[in-house]
Amino acid sequence: MIEFYWPSTQGEWLAWSSAVVTVVFGLTLLLAPRLSLRILRLQTAPDHPEALSEARGTMAGFYIGIGLCALLFAQPLIYLALGTGWAFTAFGRIVSVVSDRGLTGYNLVSVAIEAILAALPLLYGLGLV
Repeated sequence: MIEFYWPSTQGEWLAWSSAVVTVVFGLTLLLAPRLSLRILRLQTAPDHPEALSEARGTMAGFYIGIGLCALLFAQPLIYLALGTGWAFTAFGRIVSVVSDRGLTGYNLVSVAIEAILAALPLLYGLGLV
């Protein structure tokens, strides 16, 4: 039987916090896709309701899946996967800022949040905290 593991060290709490935020993001995408897309500054075309399934399926599914695995199994390698995912999310946004002329306040705040969400589990998974 799988038991819920409460973090016991500061490093585990940091990584666990990133996993909780990831699950919350995923649940928001799953339960309120229109609001989530509006926050992300995206909109769906009225004649394409399947676009909401992308938010619910592709985006929410991955966030919830990796976040729950990190919370339930609490293993350094899973936290490394979580941190690496967030790191490449931040990297992709930086590439967009440079190549798409996307230097906006929204993107700068998003990069900062994504970098923090990447750093917390990576620091723990690599044994630095």
